[in-house]
Amino acid sequence: MKILIINGPNLARLDIRDSSIYGDFSYPQLVAFIQKSAKDLGFDADVRQSDDEAEIIRWLHEAADAHLPVIINPAAFTHYSYAIRDAADLLKAPLIEVHLSNPMAREEFRHTSVISGVSTGTIAGFGPNSYLLALQAMKSLLQK
Repeated sequence: MKILIINGPNLARLDIRDSSIYGDFSYPQLVAFIQKSAKDLGFDADVRQSDDEAEIIRWLHEAADAHLPVIINPAAFTHYSYAIRDAADLLKAPLIEVHLSNPMAREEFRHTSVISGVSTGTIAGFGPNSYLLALQAMKSLLQK
């Protein structure tokens, strides 16, 4: 089964971001981990990253039209992009929000997610394993 994994701004720069928050791995390593985890669970993962809000919205529209399940790490867009929220709300398949870090344990402005209200669920704070947990949850959701 196809699944779309969307990663938002600055995630392609994990290798130079604060490793105490984001972990000690590069974006290509994260993508390889996601793809292997997805394959092991029977998914064909299309992993994408963009720093462009409009591009992420287009990808969500594609997923809505194709009835694709989505795992999204909206990154900074989590806290203020109502346009991404509205596009995510168009999805007909499950949507799981993920974060490498735990936004609730960070700066106060990160405590608000405009995406959570339209997501099936949110998984945060487990580093790359947040994606594995989201994939496992998605498999369970789709088997029902």
